[in-house]
Amino acid sequence: MSLFLPKLACKKDIDEVIKGVAEKVVVLRFGRDEDSVCLQLDEILSKTAHDLSNMASIYIVDVDKAPIYTRYFDISYIPSTVFFFNGQHMKVDYGSPDHTKFVGSFKTKQDFMDLIEVIYRGAMRGKMIVQSPIDPQNIPKYDLLYHGI
Repeated sequence: MSLFLPKLACKKDIDEVIKGVAEKVVVLRFGRDEDSVCLQLDEILSKTAHDLSNMASIYIVDVDKAPIYTRYFDISYIPSTVFFFNGQHMKVDYGSPDHTKFVGSFKTKQDFMDLIEVIYRGAMRGKMIVQSPIDPQNIPKYDLLYHGI
């Protein structure tokens, strides 16, 4: 399903999208095309892309082609989804220790659409962090890995 979503192949492309897309949420899905969970998420993203086109631009990023961003956002698990608005990284409180990214696939299209709407509305009001509208039972649980502690 990721065939229908634009792919960013290098750091320069990612930088241009983050800085160049105005007044919309930039959604970056970090993962691999051959991963089954990434494909599940890509299906949700591609099915909602048209409905959310006024609020969001959705892109696919291969973790192997963007190692700088993969390290910067500490992408240890795939898929991981990161959000920006007008060049600013948007954080979301999912009730987990990590507010910088959503790890895993969304359970439903509606969960993703609700999240984008909350991020968009919060960003339009100048907020840099918003509260997740997703039911906590629908948020994948994982443990943060701290290296070198």
